[in-house]
This record gives sequence, structure tokens and C-alpha cells, in this order.
Amino acid sequence: MSMNKLPKQYFHLAFSLIMGAIMVLLMMFVITLVNVGMATDFFFRWMKAFAVAYVVAVPVIYFLAPVAKKLAARFAEMP
Repeated sequence: MSMNKLPKQYFHLAFSLIMGAIMVLLMMFVITLVNVGMATDFFFRWMKAFAVAYVVAVPVIYFLAPVAKKLAARFAEMP
């Protein structure tokens, strides 16, 4: 194990946290923009939506990513 990296058993958790942040940040930007436009309080609304959605998205990704991988494997060849 490198001194700068987490042990392998934390990979799925790290993946869930990072994927959740990327996905939720982008999706909440689009959804907030569609719902309120570029309002003066846009950034506050976007970050509020992000905070709520991130708390939901990370556990969903953590627990359902293995299920999604198994389903995808039915439709595509694995490397």
C-alpha cells in the first residue's frame, strides 16, 4: 500500500463518494437551472439541492452499483 492511497477495501466507498459528487453536482446544476433559471440566488439553491441529493445518492451508488454491474454484464461482454 502506498502512503498516499487508501487500502483496496475502501475502493468502492471512495468510488461512491467521488461518483456521487460528480453526478449530483452536474445533475443538480441542470435541474436547478431548469427550475429557477439564472436567479440571483442560483448558487445557494444549487448547493442546497446538491447537499440534499448527495446524501441520498452516495448510499444508492454504494449499494446499487454492484447490481448495475451485474445487469450490465448481461448485455455486454466483460473485459
